Amino acid sequence: MKTTLVILTLITVVHMGAIAQTEMITHRGAWKNTEVPQNSLASLNKAIEQQAWGSEFDVHLTKDDVLVVNHDQDFYGIDIATSTYEELLAKKHPNGESIATAEEYLKEGLKQKKTKLIYELKTNKLGTERTLKSAELAVALVKKLKAEKQVEYIAFSYDACLKLKELDKKAKVHYLNGDKSPQEIKAAGLSGLDYNQSVYKKHPEWIGEAKKLKLKTNVWTVNREDDMHYFIDQKIDYITTDEPELLSRVLKK
Repeated sequence: MKTTLVILTLITVVHMGAIAQTEMITHRGAWKNTEVPQNSLASLNKAIEQQAWGSEFDVHLTKDDVLVVNHDQDFYGIDIATSTYEELLAKKHPNGESIATAEEYLKEGLKQKKTKLIYELKTNKLGTERTLKSAELAVALVKKLKAEKQVEYIAFSYDACLKLKELDKKAKVHYLNGDKSPQEIKAAGLSGLDYNQSVYKKHPEWIGEAKKLKLKTNVWTVNREDDMHYFIDQKIDYITTDEPELLSRVLKK
């Protein structure tokens, strides 16, 4: 009986430790130290090679309703919201890749199952209607690819977050803007807070409050070792970084 109790206790401790472990999300893939373009298929594969828990990528909607992966509102000088997908193909990343469609990007990421695909739905410059259209197309695409278990959504647009959750009640949706308390996020039925580090430092109680509400917490974009240690000590769930190599070393200490 004693042996059984000891084993059960050890299993519980190990399990609790695993839950408490901060995980790494690469920001736009692993690009900075690998010298590949951010938000490229190459940067996604580098993140997967580094065994990141998740890899974040940014998605815009073109004039002709194609979801494409890029951070800025323009792709090497071509405005995305007012251009067609074909027009965007006039430019290439420095490594020779064309701008990836969200479908191409997800299919690449779905070749494996360990690294989550953190889908940031970008706010469309043409207004809320186009942003919500992007949300509708995003959920339809993820369902088409049967990628629901691999994809989590993030967005600065609160309306978009609510729309994503409405379209897929089981989807994990995290809010980016930093102006909602954990209690407000919980009441809205969202999955968690994904805030800039300055927000958490202004509201240091929010991480603990979120945990009590069973919400997930992520912080971005953390590139300095002292900040990494700070948020690990706060037991944040995820850290998004441009420096995955550094964060990996810190997490292993």
